[in-house]
Amino acid sequence: MEFKIENLGNTFDAEIVQSLGNSEYVIKIQEKERNLKILNMTSNKIEFMLDNSYHVAKYLDSSTAKMTVVVDGLQITFDKHSELDKLVYKNSGAESVGDSQISLRSQIPGRVVSINANVGDKVKKGDVLCVLESMKMQISIKSHKDGLINSIKIKQGASVAKNDVMMEIE
Repeated sequence: MEFKIENLGNTFDAEIVQSLGNSEYVIKIQEKERNLKILNMTSNKIEFMLDNSYHVAKYLDSSTAKMTVVVDGLQITFDKHSELDKLVYKNSGAESVGDSQISLRSQIPGRVVSINANVGDKVKKGDVLCVLESMKMQISIKSHKDGLINSIKIKQGASVAKNDVMMEIE
């Protein structure tokens, strides 16, 4: 799974390679295998050994999209879905369809948090037109092409289903 560390702007890959039992694991971080042993885990912290070095991670905040922890005194915020905006943008038809597609459709069900455009506005491909909230995550919905907004089919606070037409852009 890919994670993004917001504080540093870096992304890294991490996965559990093997469970050895007794709270011991072989994990892979950035293609390097490491040994992990969980010593103690509570609702607000975890103590562990990583390659024979003791560490403590305290949970400050966790949501579906992000997790903030303090590891050995250093605060780190992980974006657990670093590629989510790209996936939503790609699945909105932005990369697969040319300028012929008029309708901007929702690729996820959610609640409309904000609408950042008005009828008659000129928009460019990639402009954030609205924000949806789904599973406690806020997702920016971007324009799939350059054009003029002809109609807005959503209202702030309303719910949308997958494939609902949100706006028409010509």
